[in-house]
Amino acid sequence: MKQWVKKLVDGLDWNDANQASNETPHIDMTEDRATLLYIIDIYSKHLFEVEKQPLRRVRDTLDSFVKGLVNPDNKASEKVLFQLRQFFSSYRIDEYTYIQNTFDDFKRIIWDFAEQLSDDIQYEQAKDAEAKQSLEQLREAVDANSIDALRSKSREFIDFYIKYQSQKDERRTKRMSSMKKNLSSVKKQLLEANHNMRVDHLTNAYNRKSFDEQMKKYMQMSVISQTPVSLVTLDIDFFKKINDAYGHDIGDFVLKECVKMLKEVFHREDDFVARVGGEEFAIILPSFTYEHAIVKADEALKKISREVFVHGELKINFTVSMGIAQWLQNETQDQWMKRADTALYTSKQTGRNKYTLAPHPGMMKQVA
Repeated sequence: MKQWVKKLVDGLDWNDANQASNETPHIDMTEDRATLLYIIDIYSKHLFEVEKQPLRRVRDTLDSFVKGLVNPDNKASEKVLFQLRQFFSSYRIDEYTYIQNTFDDFKRIIWDFAEQLSDDIQYEQAKDAEAKQSLEQLREAVDANSIDALRSKSREFIDFYIKYQSQKDERRTKRMSSMKKNLSSVKKQLLEANHNMRVDHLTNAYNRKSFDEQMKKYMQMSVISQTPVSLVTLDIDFFKKINDAYGHDIGDFVLKECVKMLKEVFHREDDFVARVGGEEFAIILPSFTYEHAIVKADEALKKISREVFVHGELKINFTVSMGIAQWLQNETQDQWMKRADTALYTSKQTGRNKYTLAPHPGMMKQVA
């Protein structure tokens, strides 16, 4: 079995009533089925919150599909494949609807602003038309060669023009104030929309999309500034058992508390804490070498493992496992992430609650 398939299978929760132990069963995996597992795994890591499809429920569903696909019973697997097709058909509709509604909300924000500007312009044009009409009346009085008519129209025009300019100045002041207020409102709504698209709704960590974008940005900055950048990947040990023992509400609580702890340790302005999977997180550390990353990773490990998390009358302890990789300027974004993930996998296979350094030329692999 290929390494990435073994990693995926080993990560599943095999605590089943029909299973004598929690050990991963032996599975003969075809290349086609392994590829389908890989697609589901990648899709699961890039999910975002959809109104009718909560992340937690979707990930649970995808996990059940994965378990069904590794079931050696061909009839059961065929049933899972049918359910999988039905699920994706339904989910893609909900996903498209959510994106379309989000886009419609964005259009509404801009449209309302444009409509208000249009109303202001039309009002100004109407007032300018009145001024033009008054000026034409003054010209007609000049052409009429009548002293009385010219005197009367001159006074009317002067009074009108003074009032017109005064009102115009007042309208300009009010319009600028209103426009400033509206622009601030639009800016706030756009920032909120952008924030919601970049942040994981449950934990308030950055989401996978933001993480991928930020990795690319920090790689480019590293080349320009010739400074190092390191990556720490981690996941919560035995998280599925926490869900099974206490329920998903407690699982969500643990995820949120984990992010709080990570943000307390990785607190620099440029430190980038993201949730990249169900219980998987990643932290990008610009200007950090391996040595700097080790210090912070060790601090995070100790802080989390020693903390007692209280939820009502329940007290919970949990640990995390980590992989650390400093970026090599000749490697791609995927290669960098893969080295960190491989190191994380080593940590989980060799005892958990520890970090492993991803090796690179000139250094030996190290484990905390």
